[in-house]
Amino acid sequence: MTVSPLPRYLVTEMVTRALAEDQGGRGDITAIACIPARTNTKFYIRSRGTGVVCGMEPAAEAFWQMDPDASFSEQVRDGDRIEPGDILATVHGNARALLSAERIALNFLGRMSGVASFTRQYVDAVAGTGVKIAHTRKTTPGLRPFELQAVEAGGGSRHRYGLDDAILIKDNHVAVCGGVDAAVSAARTYAGHMTRVAVEVDRLDQLPEAIDAGAESVLLDNFSLEDLRKAVAAARGRVILEASGGVTLDTVRPIAETGVDVISIGALTHSAPNFDIGLDDA
Repeated sequence: MTVSPLPRYLVTEMVTRALAEDQGGRGDITAIACIPARTNTKFYIRSRGTGVVCGMEPAAEAFWQMDPDASFSEQVRDGDRIEPGDILATVHGNARALLSAERIALNFLGRMSGVASFTRQYVDAVAGTGVKIAHTRKTTPGLRPFELQAVEAGGGSRHRYGLDDAILIKDNHVAVCGGVDAAVSAARTYAGHMTRVAVEVDRLDQLPEAIDAGAESVLLDNFSLEDLRKAVAAARGRVILEASGGVTLDTVRPIAETGVDVISIGALTHSAPNFDIGLDDA
């Protein structure tokens, strides 16, 4: 699959920060102490698990920032399935520099491949239902672009990126506004024709109110399977229905089979396990 590249400045900035955090004020004193300054070497980046790779951009950037002349030869692309022992990339350059960049490169690869692999498990679990698996905004502060790229690499779909790209009226907005109708009506008055208005409901009886008020998407929060089926029947395709709340790999397929359009899952980013990737001497 083709995964959208991240803006170059984001990758450069975040990798610079990560390297600065790791290097401290003195640099990699282990590499400096042990390895002659002009020693060159070659390493393989290898997968130690089964899953989906993501994070090749920041990994390469980490090596290039430490050694601008380093050679980084990719053997896979973001979104590819990988198996234990697969070579993801070959890196050749100054030994001190490559070893100083190793942990940062592997941290990005491990985190992003973990999110991508976890997402793919959910996507595979609902195969054939037509349901989209989407992320939420429950991301690691500062790493949202990277984690959401990883969701895409795993076959997940885009949700709101941030607070400024869609109106999503949550339960607290409804409470402050005095009801679903009041909140949606106010949002529709404010929004231009290019801005989608979605609203979260936690009771079945709120769905007709949301539809009548002009919501284009309705988030069904922690609905039972029975109520999800009733919501699908009541909506009759007039709005996009999104199920959310405590979704697991055990429950995602039954939820998808109720007929909802989207299932949003915070766990894709906040609970994805790290993927084991290593740097081996060639």
